[in-house]
Amino acid sequence: MTILVNDQPREIASGLTVEELVRDLGLAGRKGIAIAINDEVVPRASWTTRRLASGERVLVIRATQGG
Repeated sequence: MTILVNDQPREIASGLTVEELVRDLGLAGRKGIAIAINDEVVPRASWTTRRLASGERVLVIRATQGG
């Protein structure tokens, strides 16, 4: 099935969780990551249970340091 990740189409397995997507994106274990699905922030505590559906829009936000 297809979802949009930061406005880019991405093919994923049916039933993939947010946590599995984060791992597939190479971001597992990193701090400063936030996920929004269809313009709604998904709490980190829900990543293991929130399953993605075809056509959903996922926004991955990464905090950075700088001055």
